[in-house]
Amino acid sequence: MALTSTVYNFDIELSDVDRGVFETFALRVACHPSETDEFLATRVLAYCLEFTQGLEFGKGLSSPDDPALVVRDLTGQLRAWIEVGAPDARRLHKAAKQAPRVVVYAHKDPTPYLRLLAGEKIHRADEIELIHLDRAFLAGFVARLERRTKFALSVNEGHLYLTIGDDTLEGRVDRRTLEGI
Repeated sequence: MALTSTVYNFDIELSDVDRGVFETFALRVACHPSETDEFLATRVLAYCLEFTQGLEFGKGLSSPDDPALVVRDLTGQLRAWIEVGAPDARRLHKAAKQAPRVVVYAHKDPTPYLRLLAGEKIHRADEIELIHLDRAFLAGFVARLERRTKFALSVNEGHLYLTIGDDTLEGRVDRRTLEGI
């Protein structure tokens, strides 16, 4: 018997001062049984941090060649390829050839991942963004995940403030490129 995905519903108030984005929206996110809670939380936070017109989730495990998130313009043209986790060099090379912007959201320590990519041929590696979310912040978010979760996320000068109920979590976003790998 095949395991089915669990659907999570998020009601989000986003206040991203760094980018001038202030929105309230709802997300329905399917979480496959093979996905960790950290991966799910990172996907949701990546959606918030990348929020823009044309942003959508990829098709997931049914289309393994698709990224976790994509941004398309009004003509359907791919504008951004956004991965979560640790995609291999071949996948990043392909992404950088297809999209003008490629971003990887890491939910684990990126140091071993960067060592793994070192010396690999990756098109425009110096332009690919690697975003690492604070581990304690992410763990706090995961501990409060429910099937229906309401939260407010504020972003100011690279600091994240996530309010769920009476709790406020704080963390940093570490942004870098794959330059020099």
